[in-house]
Amino acid sequence: MMTGRRRRRGRFAPLLLYSFVVLLAAFAVVWWYGLRDTSSHERVVPEYMSQRHPIMLRGEWTSSHALGDGEGMRVPLSVAQKLLGDGLRYEKASESIILTTEHDVLHFRTGELEGTLNNKPFSLAFAAEKSGGDLYLPLAPLTKLFGLQANTDGGSGIVTIDAPGDEFRTAEVPSTSKKDIKLRAGPSNKHAIVEDLPAGTSLRIWSEQEGWYAAQSVSGQLGYVKSSAVNLTGEQKIAENTDGEEPFVAWKSDGRKINMTWEAVYSANPDTSKIGELQGVNVVSPTWFELLNGKGEIRSKADGSYSAWARSKGIQVWGLFSNGFEPDRTHEALSSYETRLAMIEQLIAYAKSFKLQGINIDFENVYTKDKDNLVQFVREMTPLLHEYGLVVSIDVTPKSTTEMWSAFLDRARLGEVIDYMMVMSYDEHWASSPKAGSVSSLPWAENTVARILEEDGVPPGKLIMGIPLYARLWTEEPDGKGGIKVSSKSLGMSAVQKIVKDRKLKPQFSEETGQYYVEYKDGDKLMRIWIEDATSIKARAEVARKYDLAGVATWRRGFETPDIWGVLDEALQSRP
Repeated sequence: MMTGRRRRRGRFAPLLLYSFVVLLAAFAVVWWYGLRDTSSHERVVPEYMSQRHPIMLRGEWTSSHALGDGEGMRVPLSVAQKLLGDGLRYEKASESIILTTEHDVLHFRTGELEGTLNNKPFSLAFAAEKSGGDLYLPLAPLTKLFGLQANTDGGSGIVTIDAPGDEFRTAEVPSTSKKDIKLRAGPSNKHAIVEDLPAGTSLRIWSEQEGWYAAQSVSGQLGYVKSSAVNLTGEQKIAENTDGEEPFVAWKSDGRKINMTWEAVYSANPDTSKIGELQGVNVVSPTWFELLNGKGEIRSKADGSYSAWARSKGIQVWGLFSNGFEPDRTHEALSSYETRLAMIEQLIAYAKSFKLQGINIDFENVYTKDKDNLVQFVREMTPLLHEYGLVVSIDVTPKSTTEMWSAFLDRARLGEVIDYMMVMSYDEHWASSPKAGSVSSLPWAENTVARILEEDGVPPGKLIMGIPLYARLWTEEPDGKGGIKVSSKSLGMSAVQKIVKDRKLKPQFSEETGQYYVEYKDGDKLMRIWIEDATSIKARAEVARKYDLAGVATWRRGFETPDIWGVLDEALQSRP
């Protein structure tokens, strides 16, 4: 009996030893992980808190601070430029600040409380001022015009500015969290603590990387939180600015597309009794206005009787304003607010006097350095002309790297502002081209339109396709040096038809260009014509319909044969 009991007690010894080993191992694990817990308990005051009112924009510190408080707060020019882009223009020479929106043009100068809003007197509560070599703009007009939202935390003093369209995710520290979550200076526990976030704290989430969110607390502090420590609650987008004004409607019609033709006025205006019926034409653009000098003075050839004739036909008049293709006077006139305003005021006065419905800008041969100046001119012009019900359009060349004729045109930025953009889809082979060819082959013309739609994002409802009503008679002749000399002259449609008839030529259709083509010999000269006629005009209108463009514009009235207007009207306005 005694021997048996000793054997049973002996079986407990290994079990006790095993339990002891397990407990020792568990203790070792806890001890080991405790040693590995390298979470920083250090606290840091971010650099942006070195001065009052650090400015946060889209989850980042702007490296700037605001001046003042409440309605008197001012922000650095650099911050305002980040927020507003083309909506803000600063001209150092005159200390001018110009703010432009869809409806408004606000102009004021540094240190002054009196300015103008849409060219009418306007008083500011606080002036722009310079401090430490930097220019600070009053925040109040920026929030009013552009719908910015500025929030200053009462505790931290951090200023958070939101712009319409800004988007971010939202999150919250779980209400069940028994300890504060740490907002850290970087995306790991090794980084110092910026702020303690108790249960229920809301956050903005700007981005995510390797299990950490880049976040902003309600106090405005920036840092990182572990993604597993918070719950995503949704997404937020700052509402677009709605100033209560109805958008300007440029084309009020029954669905008909714009069918514009330019009226070239070189000296005297045309005798309207001899113009004839312009079937389907609903806009004419006479070349009436030209920039005279760098002061912005404009010469007018406008004619009241022509305008009255157009109105009697139900045709709108969009007076063309040219820079005379002179780059120096253009540069000077576009360089300052005063000269730009001078041009705008004259155009408004002329439009009122001659009862116009729009202005068509035709600036060519412009320095590339004036790209921004031209955009600014259009931004200032459009709201002011819209106040008088005037349509604003601009002519642009096909895209190329050519200086003076193409590179100065920022089609994407212009397209955001203007009502219509006329693409002059011609002069593929220009007057002095070293090689004979079509003025505008159909594939080339279509590509011209497609590139602006695709590359510049100009909406098709704003784009108008330019159509040539002329051709060129090309002459190729020996140059006496073993080569060929090429020259050309422009011909209207009737002149081309006369050549074809007089010389009994048989035009051949060119699949490559989408046009009829003729050639003939005149002594040792080879004469060539790529013909514009009803066939090519119809095809061009079909391109405009294919891309659902706003319409077409023909250069120029007087080059056409009478049948063209009916062909163009039917092809352009026909319903599928």
